[in-house]
Amino acid sequence: MSAVLEVQDLVVRAGAKTLLSDVSLRLRPGECLALVGPNGAGKSTLIRAMLGLVSPAAGSVRWCGEDVRRMKGRDRAAALAWLPQHGVISESVPVLEFVKAARFRFSEGRASSLAAARSALQTVGAASLEAQAVSTLSGGELQRVMVATLVAQDAEIFLLDEPANHLDPAKQTSFYGMLRAQRAAGRGVLCITHDMNLLGHLAPLGEMDSVRVLGLGQGRLRFDLSLDSADLTAALSALFELPLEAVTRGGRRYFLPGEVGP
Repeated sequence: MSAVLEVQDLVVRAGAKTLLSDVSLRLRPGECLALVGPNGAGKSTLIRAMLGLVSPAAGSVRWCGEDVRRMKGRDRAAALAWLPQHGVISESVPVLEFVKAARFRFSEGRASSLAAARSALQTVGAASLEAQAVSTLSGGELQRVMVATLVAQDAEIFLLDEPANHLDPAKQTSFYGMLRAQRAAGRGVLCITHDMNLLGHLAPLGEMDSVRVLGLGQGRLRFDLSLDSADLTAALSALFELPLEAVTRGGRRYFLPGEVGP
């Protein structure tokens, strides 16, 4: 079976509350999916279910046909890498050692692990931080180091929850450009974001149709459209209950809020 992360008719409940209802999607290496929706829509819950951290009430999450909850730890780490929304690290371990730990799935010597960790830090523009204690990093520095752990882990799919948190505008754009490069290298990317205007940086100019945008509202998928779809503006406006206008600048599409009542 070809490599694919498949969510099929997924239902997740917490007590009497339904968090996700009949959610289905597919993501393959090299593909890009942006998951958007209001706060409380179930986006983070969906990622946790994809990782096997949440037991569904119905439906399934499978990687190459295998239930992710039954996969061995190293096998799952080879398939899926996760950047949670809030990274809080209190240990005073050096950054290089912290990133090196993401290589746990590999049977390799320390020198190889350190080389891979340094390469990952270089990829995310954080090479100068390698000797610094993780506990002393700023929010933006920590976010870049956390992404370096994903690169070092070398999984086929990246699952990212608000990955540009704590980054200034220049580093946000650079970060999404890095994700574009990871896609070009063959990784699948699923990215939760509230900033639709960063999504255009996930694809080369002229290839906005390669980014799929999934709208999640009240635990249900409301739409699955490409970033260049003529229907996306109306779908986003309905999802967020906010009038939006799409504009194109420099070959990329941006969404601007319209007038709202008092």
